[in-house]
Amino acid sequence: MGKYDEGARDALAEAFERDGFVLLREHFPRAKIEAWRDAFAPLLAPHVEADASGNRGPGRYYVTLPFEGEFADPSIICDEDIVGIVERVAGRDPVMCQLATDTPVHGSKHQDWHRDTPPLFDDAPETPSFQLAVNFPLVDVDDHNGPLETTRGTHRMSREEALEGLEAGRFTAERVPMRIGDVMIRDVRGLHRGTPNLTGEPRPMVVIGYSRAWYFRPEVHIDVPRAVLAALPARARRLLRFNPQVERTPRIFDESYRQFAY
Repeated sequence: MGKYDEGARDALAEAFERDGFVLLREHFPRAKIEAWRDAFAPLLAPHVEADASGNRGPGRYYVTLPFEGEFADPSIICDEDIVGIVERVAGRDPVMCQLATDTPVHGSKHQDWHRDTPPLFDDAPETPSFQLAVNFPLVDVDDHNGPLETTRGTHRMSREEALEGLEAGRFTAERVPMRIGDVMIRDVRGLHRGTPNLTGEPRPMVVIGYSRAWYFRPEVHIDVPRAVLAALPARARRLLRFNPQVERTPRIFDESYRQFAY
């Protein structure tokens, strides 16, 4: 059972179509997300040691999460409300294609305004949603530790039109503070950027990617251990159906996705 009935999910999907994102406040139990935070801390440290400047720009790290333990929790990846909204805006029977984090640390800077994927067709107007990001922070996020800055309605236009509208004041840059347990579901084409973390503590933000079944981006995938997959409920196995199966989860990932921003 989810927290929202079918009518509420319909309303959230309508708001998503208009704005390009919706927020579900206090959606996940705080204790569950704090367990993710504790499991994430040792995964960040090797990236910082290997590249003090950041692998995703100054003071910013993209870290893939191993699909095991807390990070393979079906109550998170198969959340009925989230998947229900995803299906309403991005089609029935989606796939889960990404499990990672974006983490600015002290010394990070404003990212350039960007989208996370190119349009499907260069010579056609923007299409209905085909890939969504589900974001939730592992710490409370305020104006000081690097909140996402985004815009409403820019997921339905070209990047150039969105940038021109932002410069002309037709769209407002909007910072999104979030607390542990809050969830954002967004169209990855919405114009957005990361902001500086002015504190001494990392600000990890999880991203779970869901897309239409026919949409494939080779730079993102999830290595799914066979033993973990076998223990998951059918709904989770269905969401993961196009990801490679492995015997063991790698401990070092190719973070090539950091190179792609549009």
